[in-house]
Amino acid sequence: MSNVIKCKAAVLWELEKPFSIEEVEVAPPKAYEVRIKMVATGICRSDDHVVHGSLVTPLPTILGHEAAGIVESIGEGVTTVKPGDKVIPLFVPQCGKCSVCKHPEANICCKNDLTNPRGTLSDGTSRFTCKGKPILQFLGTSTFTQYTVVDEMSVAKIDAASPLEKVCLIGCGFSTGYGSAIKVAKVTQGSTCAVFGLGGVGLSVVMGCKAAGAARIIGVDINKDKFAKAKEVGATECINPQDYEKPIQEVLQEMSGGGVDFSFEVIGRIDTMISALLCCQKAYGVSVIVGVPPNSQNISINPMLLLNGRTWKGAIFGGFKSKDSVPKLVADFMAKKFSLDSLITHILDFFLWESLTNRGKKSRRMRERQGWCLGFPFPVQSLQVEHLRSYYENQKMLCISCSTGATLYSKSESSAFFTRELTFARKKDQRQSYYNMELLRPLPGHLK
Repeated sequence: MSNVIKCKAAVLWELEKPFSIEEVEVAPPKAYEVRIKMVATGICRSDDHVVHGSLVTPLPTILGHEAAGIVESIGEGVTTVKPGDKVIPLFVPQCGKCSVCKHPEANICCKNDLTNPRGTLSDGTSRFTCKGKPILQFLGTSTFTQYTVVDEMSVAKIDAASPLEKVCLIGCGFSTGYGSAIKVAKVTQGSTCAVFGLGGVGLSVVMGCKAAGAARIIGVDINKDKFAKAKEVGATECINPQDYEKPIQEVLQEMSGGGVDFSFEVIGRIDTMISALLCCQKAYGVSVIVGVPPNSQNISINPMLLLNGRTWKGAIFGGFKSKDSVPKLVADFMAKKFSLDSLITHILDFFLWESLTNRGKKSRRMRERQGWCLGFPFPVQSLQVEHLRSYYENQKMLCISCSTGATLYSKSESSAFFTRELTFARKKDQRQSYYNMELLRPLPGHLK
């Protein structure tokens, strides 16, 4: 029988506060549950939304939902995985029994913890405790920890040869973008597509459009530094809305002879969602909402925008049924049907997060918001984070970042823990930025 495991985890105790690296206790898996040793985890924009309160979930919690690991132990009745299996946790479960799971086109299982988050597993409790207090789970996963416990319906076994530091992207970002193109929008051969936002998920949308045979894929972003990468993965052209006096939807309508066939908003802003809808061909265009906006915001539109024939839709996790689709996506990756390397822009060695103290004093402000960063002083083999490349003056710095802030350390403060310096250029007058994901690894000497 499994025992309680003590390990390190990044705990979010309060909103707008840094994560606290704590020793937590991870209880053994109960019936139909799986305990996983985390090997690779990513930081998704949704994790950041929780920190700043725009995505509501009970606290205290351990965030993280884009990851890959190895099964450590299983509870009674588990049949789909066994100890030693490589797996990807699923923030969208698939029970296989509810009305949604039985519907051929739907994927948001009725047992999800997205729509009305409780912060627990399916039995209403969490497997984490810290300092004698229960720590809640996030989306039934919680991956910013050395070990986690998930329901069997929230884990998928994957190819034993798959590189976990890459395929962990399939746990959220890549699948969300790629599926939005090939499954949700159902992009057609020879079509014209517009993709608003060229971060990691946006690039995955571009890859999906290319795989579906789109003839033109127009990337839209105010950060021109993203254009080369977007073209590398399949964009045929890229435009910056700040280069035009006209609204961007009018520019796209003129470029495409009346409107694009498919558009994708991959930012999470109400204004760009409207622009993405308006740039579509009014009689048959399809626009897909991919980015997640703050849940307190609403959209108001003229019904005639849809009455003429446009389709406006959205989906979570690219519309994929998670337990069925994730192993297939990993198999496609292993068969080289797509590459994930383009979504990883830098490799930074790091360790001893807690030694980099006084984060608040060292951090700078961005958009009137205190910067923060994520890191682990324990041996996770890799951590993917969004690439913050703007807002800061030209200087050599070391940065672990999320999309809304960064903590900066000088070379003298960090040389013992990092092996690469990054030079980030300041971008003036930017109101938004969209970032790729970075890959971080701990120093080999610290792995145990």
